[in-house]
Amino acid sequence: MRIPSWPVARQLLGRDRLGVGEAARSRRTAALTARTDAADRVVPSICPYCAVGCAQRVWVGDERVVQVEGDPDSPISRGRLCPKGSATRQLVTGPAREHTVKYRRPYATEWEDLDLDTAMGMITDRVLATRAATWQDTDGPGGPPVRRTMGIASLGGATLDNEENYLMKKLYTALGAVQIENQARI
Repeated sequence: MRIPSWPVARQLLGRDRLGVGEAARSRRTAALTARTDAADRVVPSICPYCAVGCAQRVWVGDERVVQVEGDPDSPISRGRLCPKGSATRQLVTGPAREHTVKYRRPYATEWEDLDLDTAMGMITDRVLATRAATWQDTDGPGGPPVRRTMGIASLGGATLDNEENYLMKKLYTALGAVQIENQARI
């Protein structure tokens, strides 16, 4: 008896009654290979999305990321990733990823590409100008010394680890900012 090509008929008439083996296989699925087959090596990594620190295995082939999965050896995530962590490969290889610094000048309608050195110089100039324009030595005339700026603030994200938060706090404190917060505690 010839088994039909329709999957339901293959399941009902064939040996694979549960539909988990040959009944579920087609010519197309038989030709598929795992993305990890194209990998040269596996690199351990950490998910970049939140402060939990789920471990990942990154499969790399020809110096390109071909697959990202949870690391089952991790005591934190035990191989599991949330939907955002599961989409990490798209963060690196997606077509919408920007590879240049984009800048839109005041009143402009279009974005322009800037080189990194120019962008960093612009940020430095603006931070220093804001600090100089908003610096307070005292709290009002004859008041106690405060040596601060209220023109610079920082709201850290959940993807920052303790070391990064420590360095951010040191940087903003050195600049004289007092409005420093982090939402990772929420």
